[in-house]
Amino acid sequence: MKKILSSILVFTLIVLLCCSCNDAPAYGEPFDATITIDTTGHILHDIEIVVKDYGIITLILDETLAPITVQNFLKLANEGFYDGLTFHRIMSGFMVQGGDPNGDGTGSSSEKIKGEFYANGVENDLLHKRGIISMARSGENPWYGITAEMANNSASCQFFIMHVDYPYLDGDYAAFGWVTSGMEFVDQICKDAKPTDNNGTIPKSEQPVIETIRVVTK
Repeated sequence: MKKILSSILVFTLIVLLCCSCNDAPAYGEPFDATITIDTTGHILHDIEIVVKDYGIITLILDETLAPITVQNFLKLANEGFYDGLTFHRIMSGFMVQGGDPNGDGTGSSSEKIKGEFYANGVENDLLHKRGIISMARSGENPWYGITAEMANNSASCQFFIMHVDYPYLDGDYAAFGWVTSGMEFVDQICKDAKPTDNNGTIPKSEQPVIETIRVVTK
């Protein structure tokens, strides 16, 4: 019975992520940004997510592993698409999700992109560990005519940052970068969040604001 309940919980969290593990390190614990893949020769981009009242989360995006995803994200950031948007969905012990122009999980940008992950035929070695940034997407739903192929290629602008390691997402979502500093702000966002339901929904008046996402040129 315990195994059945555990399986149901895992499935529920994955479904919740479609619709819009290890224990988390203690708040304030130093963040280990080391990743387990060799990025020698990879095309990497530095970005900064400026979150109002919190601080700057800096990340590296790996264009070699997820070229379509990274180029789409950089394009939106350079156009100012993310300026003033929010983190609308926060689940402590799982992830924080943002980048939706509607602020409720239903919004998108003008273009859908190919999902760059194993289940969609793309080799991508980035695992969903603490500090990884990945793309949110729709879930398969035959009742509404959403096929697996449609769901796999439905990402546009919404992204999430992992609060903890969550291997159940590996191979099903397009991870495309990792936090290098500012993970303490993700921790604090999770700590402050007061979701109104089990889906991590945050009232619009309480959603942390993304002031801008900057592409850092060197």
